Amino acid sequence: MIRCIDWNGLQAVEFAKGDYTALLVPSVGANLVRLANTRLGVEILRTPAADEIGTFKGRPQVFGLPVLFPPNRIADGRYTFEGRTYQYPITIEKEHNYHHGILKSQPFAVSKATENDDEVLIECRYYANAGNDAIYRDFPHAFKCKITFRLSNEGLVQEIMFANRSTERMPVGVGFHTPMRIPFAGGTDADYVMRVAMGEQVELSARNLPTGRRLPLTEQFAKLREGGLRVTGCDPIEAGFTLREIEVDGKPYRGALVENLRTGVRTFYEVDDKTTYWTIWNNGGHEPYCCPEPQSWTTNAPNLADPEAEGFRSIAPGESWRMGFRLYAK
Repeated sequence: MIRCIDWNGLQAVEFAKGDYTALLVPSVGANLVRLANTRLGVEILRTPAADEIGTFKGRPQVFGLPVLFPPNRIADGRYTFEGRTYQYPITIEKEHNYHHGILKSQPFAVSKATENDDEVLIECRYYANAGNDAIYRDFPHAFKCKITFRLSNEGLVQEIMFANRSTERMPVGVGFHTPMRIPFAGGTDADYVMRVAMGEQVELSARNLPTGRRLPLTEQFAKLREGGLRVTGCDPIEAGFTLREIEVDGKPYRGALVENLRTGVRTFYEVDDKTTYWTIWNNGGHEPYCCPEPQSWTTNAPNLADPEAEGFRSIAPGESWRMGFRLYAK
């Protein structure tokens, strides 16, 4: 099923296949604001309520699947690549940093919507160029961004692609500020724990920028690797980590998951090999979500001592770059 609907005054695409239903808002960063397993009664993502639409428009990063380009923070809003200086506006005055990019708020167009016996496919595209001042002003590269959603009875597969349409190499760093809903199917905060495929903790400064030091996991954060950590109805969490696989159900697992300890139902957020870093953020600890944020580069990577080792990448003219994810419940 695919249908276009009016959703609280915004045009949205609702689609479903098997046990899953989803809701996409193309005009606000192609944000998939809802993903649910209807058989299990599980809401995987945080969906804006009717009285939160204003908040969603102003802060789309705390709902659904919001894309960050570039991810997290850039110190002083500035970095240099191949002799060119990129200057972004300061968006966090107290830290003097730029954060999250603005692609999360830009209007995408639905370029494809198809369905067969196995899946629904929705494709959204955004083009940046000299006539589209919203992004080009600060990031003077013509590019295409395509986000593809494939929904089946196995859940959601998402891919984001950037194609460089400019004449110079284009930096690329991507993240998703994904708020996983907790509780996702009744119960209380105490019924739920999160696990994440993380390695070392990345020490952050008072400006929430990496200092260059890698630290062993504390006793608290080690629970994110083994056993699970309660991440809502608790103290604030805002921390950065490298990625290292964990074992789930006897197999290597690269991603995050939330488990209802009472029922055993889990929501999964798998990432591919482009994810090298996580930010974990629970917005003070008393909101009904926690964001395991997969990033292709370490926060502030272009300004670190070895940007390439921190995941910094660039795309040659005419070439493209992809990053993929899978979300599901069982």
